[in-house]
Amino acid sequence: MKRRVAITGMGVLSPIGLSVPMFAENLQRGVSGLGTITVFDASTLPSRIAGEVPWKGPIARDRKLTFALEAAQQAMTAAIACGSRPNGIGTLSLGIGLELFSLDDMAELRAGGEPVHKDPAARLTFLQTPSDICAHDLAHKHGLTAPPRLHVSACAAGTDAIGTGYRLIATGRSDWVLAGGTDSMIHPLGIGGFCKLSALSRRNADPASASRPFDRGRDGFVLGEGAGMLVLEPLESARRRSAEVLAEVCGYGNSFDALGISEPHPEGRGAVQAMQRALADAELRPEQVDVINAHGTATPKNDPVETLAIKRVFGDHARRIPVCATKSMIGHLISAAGAVEAVAAIVGLRGGWVHPTINLNDPDPLCDLDYVPHQSRDWPASVVLSNSFAFGGQNASVIFRRADAA
Repeated sequence: MKRRVAITGMGVLSPIGLSVPMFAENLQRGVSGLGTITVFDASTLPSRIAGEVPWKGPIARDRKLTFALEAAQQAMTAAIACGSRPNGIGTLSLGIGLELFSLDDMAELRAGGEPVHKDPAARLTFLQTPSDICAHDLAHKHGLTAPPRLHVSACAAGTDAIGTGYRLIATGRSDWVLAGGTDSMIHPLGIGGFCKLSALSRRNADPASASRPFDRGRDGFVLGEGAGMLVLEPLESARRRSAEVLAEVCGYGNSFDALGISEPHPEGRGAVQAMQRALADAELRPEQVDVINAHGTATPKNDPVETLAIKRVFGDHARRIPVCATKSMIGHLISAAGAVEAVAAIVGLRGGWVHPTINLNDPDPLCDLDYVPHQSRDWPASVVLSNSFAFGGQNASVIFRRADAA
């Protein structure tokens, strides 16, 4: 029998909030966190807008590492608020993106010799890979002594990290897991690369309205950055140590299209498989899902394909489910997207509301579901499904249940 998996801590850094309460408040209000890029000079690029985290503190080597450390600390603080740590040996399951060197880093590597920076970590510049510094720092800080799981499945990485953590606990292979994702591609290579793919919105004059999921006038996604982290443990263990159970992870499914690098399967094959596998894993019927947090990138191809996939999985019930797109407010956080959107799904589930999809002024006829336009909606729910469909055809869906719903 599977063990039930509780969420006992959450942490988030996002363009609309540096804590879970701030993030939840701005989600419900429909606040946009998108603006003109300030972290580097993007004036020569076709897209000059992004969702930056308004972080004013020091940067620990790079932005995504800083975000991961802060979100993890928030999650762990919440998990031990009852006065005790989760029982047993902890495991890290982390979704993380590409390491992007700065121009200073490259100059230092060319120069060789002694590190220019006073920061001792600077001498490890050439070792900065997804499986090294970030995972090491998180594991060291929080005493996670089991081998880590690192996920580099692009836009599905954060969801894959949470789903893997859930499976490790459900099957008894881990005692507890710190799971989530972190990323920051607001960098000349990141923005420039996505511009080359014609993937980014060019609404530079009005950043707040640039991310337009399911809207007829959408012209690409807006890049964001941030981190979301969850503490997962067996429900029985959480109850024994009197921890607050924020929600339950009850299902996870993933799939691989193997079709193309930058476009979904035209019939939504992989998206359908991921959602169906998550439902089967949770032992839920489609009509038992109350809310869907969509991948909702605002790209011309993703939105109608995701809509089609939802219809195929949920049938007539698809038109009765509120479908919200967090990216309309925070942009696309790539490897952190699924983890931050998991936090969005859970705070809405706990609060009895669904956050809005902002900027949905002229719905695409091919996107004809209930996307909760403009304003949040009071919606008592027990089950929410969250989707992440990535470049390269990597798809993941995870299901959360309200703590008192089962």
